[in-house]
Amino acid sequence: MAKDIFHDTVKLALQKDGWTITHDPYRLRYGIADIYIDLAAEEVIAAQKAGRKIAVEVKSFVSGSNVSEFHTALGQFLNYRIALEVSEEPDRILYLAVPSDVHQTFLRFEPAKTV
Repeated sequence: MAKDIFHDTVKLALQKDGWTITHDPYRLRYGIADIYIDLAAEEVIAAQKAGRKIAVEVKSFVSGSNVSEFHTALGQFLNYRIALEVSEEPDRILYLAVPSDVHQTFLRFEPAKTV
């Protein structure tokens, strides 16, 4: 399983923001298949309280077509979200990490914004 080129950048950013990386990658059993979300992290709120838990799928959008990359990322995101919902950690929130330029020039506009 190859890591996206921004994988380590996203991991470092999460750590700098106070997240503890718990899985790299985060393996989930979904039916008869194993799926792998790029990262999982936890944020400790207090010593005796459970913190927030997240999973992050990293997409670099480095091929020639943002539309094609978006379709791939969306398909993975939807599958991973369903897998998380039926997992032992349904409260883990799934995020999609993309380069800021992709967000600024593509994802914040229609139809990607609507989706």
